[in-house]
Amino acid sequence: MPLNRACLGKRYSAEPAAITLEALQKYARAYNDPNPRFFDPATPGGIVAPPMFAVVVTWLPVLSAMTDPELHADLLRLLHSAQDMEFLAPLHPGDLITAASTVASIESAAGGETMALSLEAQNQLGQTVNRTTFTVFIRGRRDTGAPTESRAPAAARAPRPLLVVAQTIDPDQTFRYAEASGDRNPIHVDHNVAKMAGLPGIIVHGLCTMAFTSKVMIDNLCAGDPTRLKRLGVRFSRPVFPGDTIATTVWPAGTRAGRHTFTYETCNAEGLAVIRDGIAEVDA
Repeated sequence: MPLNRACLGKRYSAEPAAITLEALQKYARAYNDPNPRFFDPATPGGIVAPPMFAVVVTWLPVLSAMTDPELHADLLRLLHSAQDMEFLAPLHPGDLITAASTVASIESAAGGETMALSLEAQNQLGQTVNRTTFTVFIRGRRDTGAPTESRAPAAARAPRPLLVVAQTIDPDQTFRYAEASGDRNPIHVDHNVAKMAGLPGIIVHGLCTMAFTSKVMIDNLCAGDPTRLKRLGVRFSRPVFPGDTIATTVWPAGTRAGRHTFTYETCNAEGLAVIRDGIAEVDA
C-alpha cells in the first residue's frame, strides 16, 4: 500500500522532555565519544549534550509519524536514506525540550517512495535549538535496495583530502545505540527480523554511523568544541555492520554564511561508500 499523501502537512508533537545528564552521557558512550565537554563539569563552558543528541529529543515525533496508521508506512521496508541537521544552540542538562515533526514531502522514486519529515526542537526559553530534515525510502514489494543516487564528479573536490579518519564499530554497538537513542527498530538488534527484511543480518543505525562522523568533525575541525559544529548532513548509501571499520575522508569546501564548510564521504573496508554527499559546517 502506498504512502497516504493526504498526510502531507500533518504535524506530530510530543510532551516537553527534560534532558538529563545520564541520558546525554549514555548517548555519547553509545557511539564511543569520550569528549570532556560531555563528561567533565570543570571544562570551560560546562557540560553540553553531543550535537547528535538532538535525534533523541526529536525521536518521539518521528516515531509518531512513522507508526501513524493513516500514513501506511511499512517499517520493515523502510530505509533511512538521508539526514540533515542544523545545530542552532547547545543542549544542556536540565533543558526542557519541546519537539514536533511535520510530513514535508512524499514522492515516487525508482523502486518505491521517499518521504521527508521536517523536525524542530525548542528549549524552555522558546529558542529553536535544532532543525532537521529526516528522509526515508520505502521499498516497493519487489525491490530490495535503495534508489540509485548520482555522485558528484570527483573533479569538484579538492585533489587532496584534508584528513582521513578510521573508526571501528563495536560488536554490541547497535544494542547500546538502540537504548541510548530510543530507536529500537528490530533490524538493528534482532538477526531474524533483519533477515525477514531482506538484510544479511542486523545493521548499524544510520544515525549511529552519522554520530561517528560527527566525532570526526568535532575532534578535527572544531578543536574538540562540540558547540562549533553547526550543521551535519548525509546520505546513507550502504549498510554498516557491527565489527566494520569505516573511514571518513574530509575535503575543505570554502565558507557559507560565515561558517567553514567541508564535504565528506565515509567508506567501509572495501572502499565502498556508506555515507556520501556529507556536509559539515563549523563556526569560524
